[in-house]
Amino acid sequence: MNPSIGTILIVDDEPHVIYVVKFKLEKAGYEVHTATNGKRAYDLALELRPDLIVTDFQMPGGSGLDLALRLNANEETSSIPLLMVTSRGHRVSPSELIKTNIKQVLAKPFSPRELISVIHEQLPGLHQGESENRAA
Repeated sequence: MNPSIGTILIVDDEPHVIYVVKFKLEKAGYEVHTATNGKRAYDLALELRPDLIVTDFQMPGGSGLDLALRLNANEETSSIPLLMVTSRGHRVSPSELIKTNIKQVLAKPFSPRELISVIHEQLPGLHQGESENRAA
């Protein structure tokens, strides 16, 4: 098995979303961990220190925004970039984004290809070796 190109934590309370996103990200070469609520995600973030977190906005046990604020308040996790996925009815204000490390908000439904593209944009350092290997 090839080594992963990075570690991603997916946080969503919808099992089908986790299944599809996990499958696509693993196929793209990432090591993927999952959580179905903000508390478990926070604990995993402390334990794993993922390169990036993809979190749903609306979940039981605290929103994705609550998770982002909590991660940002902890020196050990404040530098982890987050991507927020949300239903079209939910918005994250610019003032809330400033208080977090949320890099981009994607509306559901989103395509896995779009998500992978955004992840590559947020983690360019992880993909330098990948493109160098293709050029060789």
